[in-house]
Amino acid sequence: MYATPFLDIPALTGASGTVQLPGSKSISNRVLLLAALASGTTTIHDLLDSDDTRVMLDALTALGCTIERQGTTVKLEGLGGALRTTKASLFLGNAGTAMRPLTAALALFGGEFELKGVPRMHERPIGDLVDALTQLGCRIDYLGNPGYPPLAIHPVSIDTLQLDAPIRVRGDVSSQFLTALLLALPLAARRDIAIDVVGELISKPYIEITLNLLARFGIEVRRDGWQRFTIPAGSHYRSPGEIHVEADASSASYFIALGAIANGTGIRIEGVGAGSIQGDIRFVEAARQMGARIDSGPNWLFISRDAWPLKAIDIDANHIPDAAMTLAVMALYADGPSTLRNIASWRVKETDRIDAMANELGKLGATVEAGPDFIRVHPLPAGAWRPASIRTYDDHRVAMCFSLAAFNPDGQPVRILEPNCVAKTFPEYFETLFSVAQAGEIPVICVDGPTASGKGTLTIEVARRLGYDYLDSGSLYRVTGLAMRRAGLTPDTEHEARIAQIAAALPLSFSEGKVLLAGEDVSDAIRTETAGMDASRVSTLPAVRTALVDLQRSFRKLPGLVADGRDMGTVIFPDSKLKVFLTASAAHRAERRHKQLISKGISTTLDSLRADLEARDLRDSSRSVAPLKPAQDARLLDNSHQTVEQSVGQVLHWWQEIQPFKAS
Repeated sequence: MYATPFLDIPALTGASGTVQLPGSKSISNRVLLLAALASGTTTIHDLLDSDDTRVMLDALTALGCTIERQGTTVKLEGLGGALRTTKASLFLGNAGTAMRPLTAALALFGGEFELKGVPRMHERPIGDLVDALTQLGCRIDYLGNPGYPPLAIHPVSIDTLQLDAPIRVRGDVSSQFLTALLLALPLAARRDIAIDVVGELISKPYIEITLNLLARFGIEVRRDGWQRFTIPAGSHYRSPGEIHVEADASSASYFIALGAIANGTGIRIEGVGAGSIQGDIRFVEAARQMGARIDSGPNWLFISRDAWPLKAIDIDANHIPDAAMTLAVMALYADGPSTLRNIASWRVKETDRIDAMANELGKLGATVEAGPDFIRVHPLPAGAWRPASIRTYDDHRVAMCFSLAAFNPDGQPVRILEPNCVAKTFPEYFETLFSVAQAGEIPVICVDGPTASGKGTLTIEVARRLGYDYLDSGSLYRVTGLAMRRAGLTPDTEHEARIAQIAAALPLSFSEGKVLLAGEDVSDAIRTETAGMDASRVSTLPAVRTALVDLQRSFRKLPGLVADGRDMGTVIFPDSKLKVFLTASAAHRAERRHKQLISKGISTTLDSLRADLEARDLRDSSRSVAPLKPAQDARLLDNSHQTVEQSVGQVLHWWQEIQPFKAS
């Protein structure tokens, strides 16, 4: 997951491949609560690992559930209708799928609880659910604004609850209120319990998910249309033993859209199919209306581009409220204005999504009309797209759907602010997107300079700040030298061909400042003075240098790369838009190296280090192949008297200067 303040997505030109989606948030949190309410142990497979499921797991642990987790599999020992903890303060983040159902369940359980979340959660209405629960005799107080969390829940006896008359709950604000009651009321089913929905029930497919999962746990709810739901007397939760969580159909919408708009051989989505119990699978129908070609099987979808431009759509999106946001971005690629209707629930989600989508689509250059319960998006023709910094409002779906704007015909990049908000439901979303997307040009920042000039430290930190990969090209030569020695060879011309073969096949990767050779951490082994000398010598062998060129260029991957070395800007990535050359003097570099070696307990002298560095500089700058020198368009950075933070700040400033976005 990208934890950077912003993530720049370069212009994307196509996409092909297969993606495996994470588990459904809606199913995951429902299953967790149902397993907690049931007796016995439930093994849950393919559970979503996200912020929302983590707060639910933390809450259930605090309430006394025994939970074992191994990867995406969770074993949860249920409470069997009896709390083991009767007093707790629970933090539920911005997870409506945790706040609403837990409010109902704890109001019936009999205990003293405080439920709170992030500031946005305290702006999301819960009054209609609280009103329904107080009809029964539950005792709930608002700790802030009436009608909104945080809440204080006080104990009541189930025997005192008023269950004779139907419980009335509004259905036109959020379907989660009805879901919460359906999940909790079997705890009190000493007689038939009826729930009457007041007003039109929105997001009906989410209620279908709830009913389907209740049946899996032994609760067969009787339904009279969408207005009355009856929980039979004697209902009690029974663990199914094992249950699998479907992949998230809402998350599938981004890759369905990707297949519809991107050039390529198509996108295969694994983990969810047309027979999904999730309502957002009906996004497939809307995408087909817009011109996507979609095939499906029991647990997969295959999407490819067909009609182009996409066809404008006018749709009642009440049944796919989350996935419909993706349609708003697809509308930019359509042949006319598209209208999404009956989406008033957008205004009480993680943010006011109607306003958020209108604002951010406008930044791209689009004309957008918005009202209380609709949004109309006019397409953007070629030549009208603008680069934009997309504000995400701490809303995961805003971040994900706007990534699709990077496929615009004008080749404009897109900046996603606070990309880590996708942790709510799909922490690895951007990595998954980049695994199948292609770009016309992947940005590279080159950092060249002599030995011990601080290239590596600067490169790693700049890459971390931007969310880019990094390449320590000096490590390639050092690892080649190490592999050469392990093979019993010396850096001589007689072994040049064999060393080149070794170099071309190096199983090398970088992670958090470590250099890994076939998974082995060789960071220390390649940082000795002997390893440095070997690196300098093998770098003079033309066949070795040729072998390593392709290997170095293969590190250029989305979303971008920061590469350090001695010829990154002159030989390896001459098309790089930013080339930095460090010019610290040999004296200052010797002082730095001296401090590093002393801190590791290695005895040396400043004079010998300086002499060695000056000799290396002369050798590197005078070699016949790719001599050490700044590229003609390189920016010189004398970091002799700079801290690492100052050097990083300067490079990031230069990078921002050449971006089409305002500084973030």
